[in-house]
Amino acid sequence: MNRSYPLALLAFLLILLGLLTLQAGIAALALPLLVYLLAGFWRAPETVELQATRAMSAERILTGDEVGVTLTVTNRGAALEEVWVEDQLPAGLEVADGQARHVCALAAGASASWSYRLRGKRGYFGLKHVRIRVLDSLGLVRLESSLDTDGQLFILPPVLRLGRVAIQPRRTRVFSGSIPARQGGSGVEFFDVRDYQQGDSPRWINWRITARQQQAVFTNQFEQERAADVGLILDGRHRTNDFGECSLFEHSILAIAALSDSFLNSGNRVGLLFYGKQVHWTLPGYGRIQSERILHDLSRLEAGDSLNFNELYIPRHVFPSHSQLVLVSPLVSDDFETLAALRARGYPLLVISPDPVAFEMAALPETSIFRQAHRIVRMQRLLLLQRLRGTGIQVVDWDVSVPFEQVARRELDRRQVRSRGVLE
Repeated sequence: MNRSYPLALLAFLLILLGLLTLQAGIAALALPLLVYLLAGFWRAPETVELQATRAMSAERILTGDEVGVTLTVTNRGAALEEVWVEDQLPAGLEVADGQARHVCALAAGASASWSYRLRGKRGYFGLKHVRIRVLDSLGLVRLESSLDTDGQLFILPPVLRLGRVAIQPRRTRVFSGSIPARQGGSGVEFFDVRDYQQGDSPRWINWRITARQQQAVFTNQFEQERAADVGLILDGRHRTNDFGECSLFEHSILAIAALSDSFLNSGNRVGLLFYGKQVHWTLPGYGRIQSERILHDLSRLEAGDSLNFNELYIPRHVFPSHSQLVLVSPLVSDDFETLAALRARGYPLLVISPDPVAFEMAALPETSIFRQAHRIVRMQRLLLLQRLRGTGIQVVDWDVSVPFEQVARRELDRRQVRSRGVLE
């Protein structure tokens, strides 16, 4: 509320009281107030013509990093004695250093700049508005408005560096990669032996088998390694991720970001399907551009419930036939039918399941009732995971209190899995 309103009201009351009481002295008390008001209105700017521009040190950062913001306000109109400028920050961002507001005086054509630093949680943030407040030197007149600026910030999830993830899809592409193709050719893993042909390297002759033959020479054949189609599926449903004020969704985001980076670095073609408040599909692609595209999409995603589908919905037509599917989901018992149907259609399926039982139990008090409930729910979850494994689905039960890179190194790293004979 402008200060002029109560002062004008007070001057009016003094004049009215003086007239009613016929006391000129009382009415004269209003004269200083009237002079003060007239001086303030005389000095107040009629119009405000300000322009705001924003410069940012980066438009994409990782969670935990900071970004520098520089705001410049330019006066295109008459001189202004006092200008308050405050950047409008969306929820999820906070000031790490400096101030998001600034007070200055601006002569006609002058500019004022100041800088501060921001940090925030994963997400996409539009920095589009700056609020201004212009006051005269007497503080009587206050004009408020909002200025439009251009600015956006992607805060991407951190990317963990994993080894080669052990997958073995039923079909590979023609491009060289790191996935065993079940075909002989150039590679590093022994596959078979065949008759020596002209042009074969003498280094690969299998002398042990050749010594047993009189007329034939045999050479080693290695398993080709090629690229594959990998479909990542992220479960963002409230019913599977949210437990009161706690959520598993950020852990799932972390796992998806690490897996996409690993698969893309191995030369595979990777696409991402998100199922939550809406169904979002990131078209498959290769390389660093696809990695950036997936990370940008991950920064925008939020957990929620679809209005059209109550259960896990995976449109099979978006994934090439027999491509490798990787689902990151805490899972509920209703998901078994959907996943079993995918497996029956020939899709190799890897499920990374953040453990909701251990996650929720960590936030509950240690009482006999909760311990008993924990044992019951734990048995139900183990039964679900056992049924999934019985259909040929590879399941990794992930207690999120353990860093994902440790779980991936133990359960998914190709060398570790081969040493246990899982892929043989």
